[in-house]
Amino acid sequence: MNTILNFMKRNYKIILVVVLMSVTLFAFKMNSTKANDPEKDKLLLELLTFVIEKGHYSPATIDDTFSKGIYKDYIDALDPSKRFFLQADIDEFSKFELQLDDQLLNKDLSFFSLTYDRLMKRMDESAKIYKEILSKPFDYTVDESFNIDYEKAPYPKNLAELKDRWRKQIKLTTLSSLTDKQKLEEDKKKNDPKYEAKSFEALEKETRESSAKSLDEYFGFIKDLNRNDWFSVYVNSITARFDPHTNYFAPEEKERFDVSISGKLEGIGARLQKKNDFTEITELISGGPAWRGKLLEAGDLIMKVAQGKSEAVEVVGMRLDDVVKKIKGPKGSEVRLTVKKVDGTIKVIPIIRDIVEIEETYAKSSVVNKDGLKYGVIYLPKFYIDFENKDGRDAGKDIAIEVDRLKKAGVDGIVLDVRDDGGGSLSTVVDIAGLFIEQGPIVQIKSAGRRKEVLYDRDKKIEWDGPLVIMVNSFSASASEILAAAIQDYKRGIIIGSKQTYGKGTVQNVIDLNQFVRSSSAGDLGAVKTTTQKFYRINGGSTQLEGVRSDIVMPDRYAYLKMGERDISNAMPWDKIDKAEYTEWNKNANFNQAIANSKSRISSNPQFQLIEENAKWIDSRSKENVYNLNIDKFKTAQTEIEEKAKKYKPIFDYKNTLTFTSLPYETDVMNNDATLKEKRERWHEALAKDIYVEEALNVLDDLQSKTITKKAIPVTIKKEKLVKS
Repeated sequence: MNTILNFMKRNYKIILVVVLMSVTLFAFKMNSTKANDPEKDKLLLELLTFVIEKGHYSPATIDDTFSKGIYKDYIDALDPSKRFFLQADIDEFSKFELQLDDQLLNKDLSFFSLTYDRLMKRMDESAKIYKEILSKPFDYTVDESFNIDYEKAPYPKNLAELKDRWRKQIKLTTLSSLTDKQKLEEDKKKNDPKYEAKSFEALEKETRESSAKSLDEYFGFIKDLNRNDWFSVYVNSITARFDPHTNYFAPEEKERFDVSISGKLEGIGARLQKKNDFTEITELISGGPAWRGKLLEAGDLIMKVAQGKSEAVEVVGMRLDDVVKKIKGPKGSEVRLTVKKVDGTIKVIPIIRDIVEIEETYAKSSVVNKDGLKYGVIYLPKFYIDFENKDGRDAGKDIAIEVDRLKKAGVDGIVLDVRDDGGGSLSTVVDIAGLFIEQGPIVQIKSAGRRKEVLYDRDKKIEWDGPLVIMVNSFSASASEILAAAIQDYKRGIIIGSKQTYGKGTVQNVIDLNQFVRSSSAGDLGAVKTTTQKFYRINGGSTQLEGVRSDIVMPDRYAYLKMGERDISNAMPWDKIDKAEYTEWNKNANFNQAIANSKSRISSNPQFQLIEENAKWIDSRSKENVYNLNIDKFKTAQTEIEEKAKKYKPIFDYKNTLTFTSLPYETDVMNNDATLKEKRERWHEALAKDIYVEEALNVLDDLQSKTITKKAIPVTIKKEKLVKS
């Protein structure tokens, strides 16, 4: 959720000047080109520390507290599920807990070398352990359990405890697979009485073979990692102590970052992140294969990946990069994901890979007739801009076009949907907010040691002065939050959605480290992304941590899960600066009444009540980490979960009575573009099942003045008749 700002280049130069002024104090010179060279690692530590301390908005003090943070993050990153290190290893490592700040300043690599060597040794031992465990059948009649809350679990005291942890972890995996296979066999038998179901023994053997194959691949990937890969883990444990958005990019990671910034995505069209030992779906890209399939959703955990009809490979515990490699593939090929849904159920989801078109990252609009009035819905997935081409598409220009189109279509209100919008260009935020106000400040920016800068909309023209609703959720971040905050501070429109947005109120710059090295023989050192600025609402408050609180809060299935900036231990703090001079909008006579009406509707709506109940259940399920490894008890528990999940099926089956359509210009294009037609039909279908959009439109109803309502009804009907004729 990184904000890409068009003024980055200007501020980047400021940082660069500061750094270059002091660069003569350092001999950033490297003559060796050997792989896994400690001298290169020392240079990288020196350079990173120097650049971050000079360029960071509020650099952390490198002291014992800083050292403790590095230690915890690094050990957690090396062994998140505590199935490699013994307690004796941790006891030995802990002697360095308060020394890492000194080692960093002295370019001392002894702690890294110790942990790296020990990890390699423990991984070799663990590879032998899992092979031994999987060499004989499991006894699923034993009444025992396994707790997957690795964070609270102690490290194994000895090799026997380590073996037992591996045994239970693998047993849980094979048990889950075994019960799935048994159910599949039962279904086949029901559909075909002549079908000869596989025996329990055969299925049990299959699950062990499959698990062995997955672990063989996992340890194969581990062997492919070199010392530099693990050193990057250590370095990022250091950079993350400055704040969660300050990261080191090794050369290959820098290339991937550049690709992600460009907005060009391919594969299944899903954004992934590491969650402990699991890979989590964080976002589905509109228009992508996963989005079209409608089976994956944010919060799903990927357990296994299969290529077409091949055997599925377990990816629990794999590096994110390795999981991505398995999921990616040529257009037209099939990948099957075994996922754990947010409600605890396990599903296998087939997806045909495709190129995720950049077009679907652009703004789009739809119109809907409701009670004799016509409304427009604009969806903005990101605040995009082409820095290299001033004539290229950007969100500001595109939203202006969509608003103009909706005006010409005679809409009586506009919903601007920035749910799941992780941010982007700040200049586009200023342009978009400026469409709805006469003129004035939009956002305030502060750099370390400098006076605040205020970005203004200076165009007196108001593109849309009618009723306005902004839709947000807990994944609306950065630039989305600036827009929502500006509209809220002006009281120009009503913010509706999750209790609060994500809470990222910082700006990052990416700095190429190679420019500071006097000799190219050092090889590619990568880059560092560091926080250089904070932005503030025009009322003076930061969006950091607190985000933007909705005027109207709607129940959300993920409301109780910890997903925001405020849930990260080392996030930068909230603060406040002087407010900017601005005048509140005075043309919303029904503003407060519309909010009150909506709150009343939501509190009495059975569908929203079910969503709230589901959110609490999902939260309770996320805290249930103990699984019984007795097959009968495991089946009973899974059946109970599946039965409970059925209660919430109406959430997904819900459909309102509204019909969403494209504007005439797009309808003409769709007649000659089957792909676009399918995308828009999918979107319109989703809107017709979206209770949140429905309530946003209800709010637009409440914002109407009586005069507008009386005039709007016959005009809308007349237009409909013209269309029909």
